[in-house]
Amino acid sequence: MPDKKERSLAFYLAMEEYVARVVDGDSFFVWRVSPTVIIGRNQDLEAEVNLDYCRSNDVKVVRRKSGGGCVYSDMGNIMISYVSERGQVSEVFERYLSALTECLRSLGLDAEKSGRNDVLVKGRKVSGNAFHQLPDRSIVHGTLLYDTDFDALETAIRPPVEKLVRHGVASVRQRVENLKTYLDPDRISSACELEEYLVRYFTDGEVRLTEEDVRSIELLESHYEKL
Repeated sequence: MPDKKERSLAFYLAMEEYVARVVDGDSFFVWRVSPTVIIGRNQDLEAEVNLDYCRSNDVKVVRRKSGGGCVYSDMGNIMISYVSERGQVSEVFERYLSALTECLRSLGLDAEKSGRNDVLVKGRKVSGNAFHQLPDRSIVHGTLLYDTDFDALETAIRPPVEKLVRHGVASVRQRVENLKTYLDPDRISSACELEEYLVRYFTDGEVRLTEEDVRSIELLESHYEKL
Protein backbone atom coordinates (compact mmCIF):
# COMPACT_ATOMS: atom_id res chain seq x y z
CA MET A 1 0.00 0.00 0.00
CA PRO A 2 1.51 3.36 -0.98
CA ASP A 3 0.13 5.13 2.10
CA LYS A 4 -0.67 4.44 5.77
CA LYS A 5 -4.26 5.69 5.58
CA GLU A 6 -6.79 3.78 7.67
CA ARG A 7 -9.17 1.99 5.31
CA SER A 8 -12.69 0.64 5.65
CA LEU A 9 -13.59 -3.01 5.45
CA ALA A 10 -15.38 -2.30 2.16
CA PHE A 11 -12.04 -1.11 0.75
CA TYR A 12 -10.34 -4.40 1.59
CA LEU A 13 -13.16 -6.47 0.10
CA ALA A 14 -12.76 -4.41 -3.07
CA MET A 15 -8.99 -4.93 -2.83
CA GLU A 16 -9.48 -8.71 -2.81
CA GLU A 17 -11.51 -8.49 -5.99
CA TYR A 18 -9.02 -6.14 -7.64
CA VAL A 19 -6.04 -8.32 -6.74
CA ALA A 20 -7.88 -11.39 -8.04
CA ARG A 21 -8.41 -9.68 -11.37
CA VAL A 22 -4.99 -8.10 -11.96
CA VAL A 23 -2.35 -10.07 -9.99
CA ASP A 24 -1.21 -13.44 -11.34
CA GLY A 25 -0.60 -16.45 -9.11
CA ASP A 26 -1.59 -16.81 -5.46
CA SER A 27 -1.85 -13.74 -3.23
CA PHE A 28 -2.01 -13.49 0.55
CA PHE A 29 -2.48 -10.37 2.66
CA VAL A 30 -3.68 -9.39 6.12
CA TRP A 31 -5.52 -6.32 7.34
CA ARG A 32 -7.36 -4.88 10.34
CA VAL A 33 -10.23 -2.44 10.64
CA SER A 34 -12.10 -0.40 13.23
CA PRO A 35 -15.26 -2.09 14.65
CA THR A 36 -17.29 -3.52 11.78
CA VAL A 37 -19.94 -6.20 11.30
CA ILE A 38 -19.60 -8.23 8.10
CA ILE A 39 -22.78 -9.94 6.99
CA GLY A 40 -22.90 -12.81 4.51
CA ARG A 41 -24.37 -12.54 1.05
CA ASN A 42 -27.70 -14.17 1.93
CA GLN A 43 -28.16 -13.20 5.57
CA ASP A 44 -31.10 -11.25 6.99
CA LEU A 45 -29.57 -7.97 8.14
CA GLU A 46 -32.20 -6.98 10.69
CA ALA A 47 -32.51 -10.47 12.15
CA GLU A 48 -28.78 -11.10 12.65
CA VAL A 49 -27.31 -7.66 13.38
CA ASN A 50 -28.08 -5.44 16.38
CA LEU A 51 -28.47 -2.32 14.27
CA ASP A 52 -29.37 -0.04 17.22
CA TYR A 53 -26.15 -0.99 19.00
CA CYS A 54 -24.09 -0.59 15.82
CA ARG A 55 -25.50 2.88 15.12
CA SER A 56 -24.99 4.02 18.72
CA ASN A 57 -21.42 2.74 18.92
CA ASP A 58 -20.12 3.66 15.47
CA VAL A 59 -19.88 0.03 14.36
CA LYS A 60 -20.00 -0.10 10.58
CA VAL A 61 -22.00 -2.80 8.76
CA VAL A 62 -20.84 -4.22 5.41
CA ARG A 63 -22.25 -7.05 3.28
CA ARG A 64 -19.70 -9.30 1.59
CA LYS A 65 -20.20 -11.30 -1.61
CA SER A 66 -19.37 -14.63 0.01
CA GLY A 67 -21.82 -16.74 1.98
CA GLY A 68 -21.52 -17.86 5.57
CA GLY A 69 -22.30 -16.33 8.92
CA CYS A 70 -22.20 -12.89 10.47
CA VAL A 71 -18.79 -11.70 11.70
CA TYR A 72 -17.64 -8.93 14.03
CA SER A 73 -14.17 -7.47 13.48
CA ASP A 74 -12.10 -4.85 15.28
CA MET A 75 -8.44 -3.93 15.63
CA GLY A 76 -7.91 -7.01 17.81
CA ASN A 77 -8.92 -9.30 14.95
CA ILE A 78 -6.73 -10.04 11.94
CA MET A 79 -8.56 -10.42 8.65
CA ILE A 80 -6.89 -12.73 6.14
CA SER A 81 -7.32 -12.74 2.36
CA TYR A 82 -6.11 -15.59 0.16
CA VAL A 83 -6.57 -15.35 -3.61
CA SER A 84 -5.79 -18.27 -5.91
CA GLU A 85 -6.63 -19.86 -9.24
CA ARG A 86 -10.23 -21.04 -9.44
CA GLY A 87 -10.71 -24.58 -8.22
CA GLN A 88 -13.16 -26.82 -6.44
CA VAL A 89 -14.39 -25.04 -3.32
CA SER A 90 -13.56 -27.96 -1.07
CA GLU A 91 -10.02 -28.25 -2.48
CA VAL A 92 -9.22 -24.55 -2.13
CA PHE A 93 -10.63 -24.47 1.41
CA GLU A 94 -8.69 -27.59 2.36
CA ARG A 95 -5.42 -26.17 1.05
CA TYR A 96 -5.86 -22.84 2.82
CA LEU A 97 -7.18 -24.17 6.15
CA SER A 98 -4.45 -26.82 6.29
CA ALA A 99 -1.82 -24.13 5.81
CA LEU A 100 -3.39 -21.85 8.44
CA THR A 101 -3.64 -24.72 10.92
CA GLU A 102 0.02 -25.64 10.37
CA CYS A 103 0.99 -21.98 10.79
CA LEU A 104 -0.69 -21.86 14.20
CA ARG A 105 0.87 -25.18 15.17
CA SER A 106 4.28 -23.73 14.31
CA LEU A 107 3.58 -21.24 17.12
CA GLY A 108 3.06 -24.09 19.57
CA LEU A 109 -0.74 -24.07 19.45
CA ASP A 110 -2.95 -27.17 19.48
CA ALA A 111 -4.81 -26.05 16.33
CA GLU A 112 -7.19 -28.19 14.29
CA LYS A 113 -9.60 -27.76 11.40
CA SER A 114 -13.28 -28.05 12.23
CA GLY A 115 -16.05 -28.63 9.76
CA ARG A 116 -15.67 -26.89 6.44
CA ASN A 117 -14.36 -23.48 7.39
CA ASP A 118 -13.28 -23.09 11.03
CA VAL A 119 -10.03 -23.48 12.96
CA LEU A 120 -10.12 -24.35 16.66
CA VAL A 121 -7.58 -24.21 19.47
CA LYS A 122 -8.42 -26.32 22.54
CA GLY A 123 -11.96 -26.69 21.20
CA ARG A 124 -12.56 -22.94 20.86
CA LYS A 125 -13.01 -21.20 17.53
CA VAL A 126 -10.19 -18.80 16.65
CA SER A 127 -10.82 -18.51 12.90
CA GLY A 128 -13.86 -18.60 10.63
CA ASN A 129 -13.63 -18.38 6.85
CA ALA A 130 -15.80 -17.85 3.79
CA PHE A 131 -15.42 -18.39 0.04
CA HIS A 132 -16.16 -16.32 -3.06
CA GLN A 133 -15.48 -17.21 -6.70
CA LEU A 134 -14.90 -15.03 -9.73
CA PRO A 135 -15.03 -16.58 -13.22
CA ASP A 136 -11.40 -17.74 -13.06
CA ARG A 137 -10.26 -16.97 -9.50
CA SER A 138 -11.05 -18.04 -5.93
CA ILE A 139 -11.08 -15.81 -2.84
CA VAL A 140 -10.98 -17.15 0.71
CA HIS A 141 -11.26 -14.59 3.47
CA GLY A 142 -11.57 -15.02 7.19
CA THR A 143 -10.92 -13.96 10.74
CA LEU A 144 -8.09 -14.71 13.14
CA LEU A 145 -9.03 -13.62 16.65
CA TYR A 146 -6.08 -12.22 18.58
CA ASP A 147 -7.53 -9.77 21.11
CA THR A 148 -11.07 -9.00 19.95
CA ASP A 149 -13.56 -7.26 22.26
CA PHE A 150 -15.94 -10.15 22.91
CA ASP A 151 -18.47 -8.00 24.77
CA ALA A 152 -18.86 -5.89 21.63
CA LEU A 153 -18.92 -8.99 19.43
CA GLU A 154 -21.66 -10.63 21.45
CA THR A 155 -23.78 -7.47 21.48
CA ALA A 156 -23.34 -6.52 17.82
CA ILE A 157 -24.35 -9.83 16.21
CA ARG A 158 -27.26 -12.18 16.75
CA PRO A 159 -26.48 -15.67 15.46
CA PRO A 160 -29.51 -17.91 14.88
CA VAL A 161 -30.39 -19.99 17.93
CA GLU A 162 -30.19 -23.20 15.90
CA LYS A 163 -26.56 -22.44 15.06
CA LEU A 164 -25.64 -22.14 18.74
CA VAL A 165 -27.57 -25.32 19.54
CA ARG A 166 -25.71 -27.13 16.74
CA HIS A 167 -22.42 -26.25 18.43
CA GLY A 168 -23.70 -27.09 21.89
CA VAL A 169 -23.32 -23.60 23.37
CA ALA A 170 -25.67 -20.97 24.79
CA SER A 171 -23.82 -17.92 23.44
CA VAL A 172 -21.18 -16.83 20.95
CA ARG A 173 -18.80 -16.11 23.83
CA GLN A 174 -18.80 -19.75 24.89
CA ARG A 175 -17.64 -20.85 21.46
CA VAL A 176 -14.79 -18.44 20.65
CA GLU A 177 -11.43 -17.48 22.18
CA ASN A 178 -8.63 -15.04 21.47
CA LEU A 179 -5.23 -16.37 20.44
CA LYS A 180 -3.69 -13.98 22.97
CA THR A 181 -4.92 -16.43 25.63
CA TYR A 182 -2.84 -19.24 24.19
CA LEU A 183 0.21 -17.65 22.56
CA ASP A 184 3.58 -17.39 24.28
CA PRO A 185 4.07 -13.59 24.71
CA ASP A 186 7.81 -14.07 24.26
CA ARG A 187 7.06 -15.14 20.68
CA ILE A 188 3.95 -13.10 19.80
CA SER A 189 2.90 -10.21 22.03
CA SER A 190 0.68 -8.10 19.72
CA ALA A 191 -1.62 -8.28 16.72
CA CYS A 192 1.10 -6.53 14.68
CA GLU A 193 3.62 -9.25 15.51
CA LEU A 194 1.11 -11.94 14.56
CA GLU A 195 0.43 -10.18 11.26
CA GLU A 196 4.15 -10.09 10.51
CA TYR A 197 4.51 -13.78 11.37
CA LEU A 198 1.63 -14.72 9.06
CA VAL A 199 3.10 -12.77 6.16
CA ARG A 200 6.52 -14.40 6.64
CA TYR A 201 4.94 -17.85 6.88
CA PHE A 202 2.66 -17.58 3.85
CA THR A 203 4.64 -15.47 1.38
CA ASP A 204 7.98 -15.38 -0.38
CA GLY A 205 7.75 -11.91 -1.93
CA GLU A 206 5.55 -8.88 -2.25
CA VAL A 207 3.62 -6.86 -4.80
CA ARG A 208 3.28 -3.18 -3.96
CA LEU A 209 0.10 -1.41 -5.00
CA THR A 210 0.53 1.90 -6.77
CA GLU A 211 -1.53 5.04 -6.27
CA GLU A 212 -3.32 4.16 -9.50
CA ASP A 213 -4.15 0.71 -8.10
CA VAL A 214 -5.59 2.32 -4.96
CA ARG A 215 -7.77 4.65 -7.01
CA SER A 216 -9.13 1.65 -8.93
CA ILE A 217 -9.88 -0.15 -5.67
CA GLU A 218 -11.66 2.91 -4.31
CA LEU A 219 -13.94 2.88 -7.37
CA LEU A 220 -14.87 -0.74 -6.57
CA GLU A 221 -15.29 0.07 -2.88
CA SER A 222 -18.63 1.81 -3.39
CA HIS A 223 -20.19 -1.49 -4.55
CA TYR A 224 -19.41 -3.03 -1.16
CA GLU A 225 -20.84 -0.10 0.80
CA LYS A 226 -24.36 -0.86 -0.39
CA LEU A 227 -26.30 -3.12 1.98
